[in-house]
Amino acid sequence: MLSILSNYTSPFKLRRKGIMGMNKRNHSYIGRYNDRSKYPLVDDKLQTKIIAQRAGCTVPQLIGVISNQVEVKTIHEMVKSWPGFVIKPARGSGGKGILVVTSHKDGVYTKPSGATINKEEVERHLSNTLAGLFSLGGKNDVAVVENLIKFDDCFDGFSFEGVPDVRIIVFKGYPIMAMMRCSTAASDGKANLHQGAVGVGIDIATGKAVRAVQFNQPVTHHPDTGKELATLQVPHWERLLTLAASAWEMTGLGYIGTDMVLDKEEGPMVLELNARPGLAIQIANGCGLLPRLHHIENLGTQLTYPTPAERVAYSVRQFSVIKSRD
Repeated sequence: MLSILSNYTSPFKLRRKGIMGMNKRNHSYIGRYNDRSKYPLVDDKLQTKIIAQRAGCTVPQLIGVISNQVEVKTIHEMVKSWPGFVIKPARGSGGKGILVVTSHKDGVYTKPSGATINKEEVERHLSNTLAGLFSLGGKNDVAVVENLIKFDDCFDGFSFEGVPDVRIIVFKGYPIMAMMRCSTAASDGKANLHQGAVGVGIDIATGKAVRAVQFNQPVTHHPDTGKELATLQVPHWERLLTLAASAWEMTGLGYIGTDMVLDKEEGPMVLELNARPGLAIQIANGCGLLPRLHHIENLGTQLTYPTPAERVAYSVRQFSVIKSRD
């Protein structure tokens, strides 16, 4: 964290800018506001899908589930009628173990980069997933197979060989900070910052780009397409904020990351929920989480808790950064 914030190199300067570190996050927010008994709701992607659908949210279509080694070879028949699909570990984290296939024919599976793998490699990936290679704690897992999302045309050039997603940090039901994660050649079509995706900080009020980083360093243009990242504006922004805010009602978790996508045909979708969201969102936005977290904490206990729409309206008024520049 210190090395990537070159303007704020000392702990004092980091605190002054409100930058939250991992220890503070774990102790003061995750530990305090997240009931561990509710973690399975977000740690297991199948459970997340169920609670999101119950709440009226759109989610990627489930093709099937591979739950034991005997079923591994059934994957080819399972996806036969689906042009593209994604295999995910149900209890994976950090983007590990996600296999994206954009097309397949005669036992040859094509990834977003154009690289191909054969049937045996797909089966090996599934076996590793079931064995817990990608799961939290290394425990045995199941593989979730979902329909491939078709990202909205408005994001052409902002993402390379993959679907961009929106991460919003929600605290006590209030959306407080957002970014879009745009895939690159380096990230192999995955919207994961640790693997080389671009993180674009997004203004809470407008859905417009604030700044962008790749590998924790500022960038102005997408490294593969040359698209100017400052021109990004996320459509359906209020709907995405409201979906994120409703994660409080869905899970009862006070500090959470909501990951959403904009599908070309289905519109806003809930992709995943995360009880331990990372801190790189601060780098993408060029500001710290702590002032916004403290602001919400200082609201105290309210007699009638605001609805998701009311909480969104409050966050838009309080946490906009674009308006101060106009």
